[in-house]
Amino acid sequence: MLCLFCSIGAMAQTKTITGVVSDAAGEPIIGASVVEVGTTNGTITDIDGKFVLNMNPDGKIRVSYIGYQVQTIDLKGKTSFRIQMKEDSEMLEEVVVTGYGGKQLRTKVTNSISKVHLEHDADDGEDKIAKKARLEQLEPMEVVQYYLNRYHKAMEALNVLPPSIEPHASGHIIEQIQLVEEILKNGYAYESKGSVYFDVAKYNKDHHYGVLSGRNLDDVLNTTRELDGQEEKHNPADFALWKCAQPEHIMRWPSPWSNGFPGWHCECTAMGRKYLGETFDIHGGGMDLVFPHHECEIAQAVASEGHQMVHYWMHNNMITINGQKMGKSLGNFITLDEFFTGSNKLLTQAYSPMTIRFFILQAHYRSTVDFSNEALQAAEKGLERLLEGVKNLERITPAKATSGIEPQGLREKCYEAMNDDLNTPIVISHLFDATRMINTVIDKKATISAEDLEELKSVFHLFVFDLLGLKAEAENNAAREEAYGKVVDMLLEQRMQAKANKDWATSDKIRDNLAALGFEVKDTKDGFTWKLNK
Repeated sequence: MLCLFCSIGAMAQTKTITGVVSDAAGEPIIGASVVEVGTTNGTITDIDGKFVLNMNPDGKIRVSYIGYQVQTIDLKGKTSFRIQMKEDSEMLEEVVVTGYGGKQLRTKVTNSISKVHLEHDADDGEDKIAKKARLEQLEPMEVVQYYLNRYHKAMEALNVLPPSIEPHASGHIIEQIQLVEEILKNGYAYESKGSVYFDVAKYNKDHHYGVLSGRNLDDVLNTTRELDGQEEKHNPADFALWKCAQPEHIMRWPSPWSNGFPGWHCECTAMGRKYLGETFDIHGGGMDLVFPHHECEIAQAVASEGHQMVHYWMHNNMITINGQKMGKSLGNFITLDEFFTGSNKLLTQAYSPMTIRFFILQAHYRSTVDFSNEALQAAEKGLERLLEGVKNLERITPAKATSGIEPQGLREKCYEAMNDDLNTPIVISHLFDATRMINTVIDKKATISAEDLEELKSVFHLFVFDLLGLKAEAENNAAREEAYGKVVDMLLEQRMQAKANKDWATSDKIRDNLAALGFEVKDTKDGFTWKLNK
C-alpha cells in the first residue's frame, strides 16, 4: 500500500462558498458548515462543531463527524493537501480526498501534517459490513454473524443477560417499508428518484424536530446551497427513509419505490414497535446517538403514529484511554478480548471480565469511563475485597445477644441509589461500608445477631449478584485450586521427609488428616500421587 505525505502550498486567491455538511446518504449534519476557498492545498479546522474547509473548489473532499460519514464535495485531480486541526478538536476523525482515475486518498487527521494511503475507489460510499464482505468475498450476513458471535461471547463473559428478543434489521425490511409507507401517507415524506426522504421542514411546522437534543432547525433550514448528492431533496436537512441502491451496492431489497435499502434510522422505530408496542419505557444508546439518530427516531414515530414511542431516553457516556479519546487512528483502541487476555501493548496485565464489569459500575453510566492500568488494578483489588466480604458472611457465627454493629438501613440506601438514575457508584460505596462492618465482626471486635446476619446476606446477594451482576470467576477458582494443590504437595513432601527420618508418627498423622479431608494418597517408587475424592 503506497504512502504519501500531504504537501504544503501557498495560499491563492480565495472564493468563499457556504454549504451544508451531509452524510453519504445525503443527510445533513446540523450545525456543521463548509467554506470552500481557491487554494492549491487545503486546510480544515473544527470550530465549535462547525467545519471550515479552505480548499481548491475544483475537487472532492469528504469528512467524518464523530464517526458519521459525510457527503463528498468535488476536488478535481488533487491528491495532496495540508490538514490542520485545533489542539482541542476531537470530533473530526477522517478526511477523504477522491481524485479522478479511480484512486482514493484516505487521511487520518492529526494536529500536524497527516500521512495518506491509497485505496480503491470502489470503497467510496460503502458501509463497513458491505466493504468487508466485498474485500473478503463473503456474504454480508457472514460478516454480521462473525461479529455477532464475538459480541455474544464477550457479553456472556461480562455476565450480561441476553435479551429476550434480538431482532436483525435485515430481517425486518417489510416492517421498515411499512413504516415508510405510513409516513408518506401522513404527508411527512416524499419520493425522489427512487428514494424516499423525511420532510423535516413540514414536520417542524407541526411538531418540534429537536425535542430530544434541544436543537433548533429554524436557523439552518433553507440557508445552505445544494451539495453533490443533495439535488434529490427538498431541503438539505431532510433525511433518508429509503435509498435507491447504486449498482455496486451489495445489500438491496425490492420496495414500491426502487431496489434499495432503508435509511439507518428506520430499523429501531420499526422493530421497537413490532416487539415492544406503540409505546415503551426505556430506549438506550450512546450520547453520540442523541442527534441525529434518536432525534430522527422520535420524528419517525410521531410522523407515523401521532405520538412518541419512548418514555425515557438513557444515554451512556464515552470511553477514554488514559484520559484520551479511544480510537483506532490514535493507536489506543483496545477490544474486550484484549482486556481479558492482556494482549494489547497498552496493558501491563490481563483483566478478568468481572474486573472490567466492576470498573464500569464504579462510574455512573452518564460519566466518562477512563481506562488505565492503575484504575483497573484498583478495581481488581476493590472487587476482590467486596467478594471476600460476601464469603466472610458465611464464616460468621451469630451472637445470641444484640448486634454490636448497625446494618439496618443498608437495603433502603442501596435501593435509593439505584432509583436515583441507576447510581451504581453510590450502591458500591454503601456495600463497602457494610464490608468494613463484616470485617469488624470477623476480627472479633464486634458481634452480630442472627437476624442482622441474615439481612446482610440477603442484601449482599441481591445487590452484588442479582442487580450489579458480579460473580466469582472461574479463573479465580482455578488459581485457588492450584494454590491448594501446592499446599497438599508441600504437606506430602514433609511426610516424605518424616518417613526418611523414620518419624512414622508424623508421617501417619499427615496421611490420616488428609484422608479425613477426602484426599487419597498413594506412595510410589518416585514419591507420591494424590487425588481429592469429591
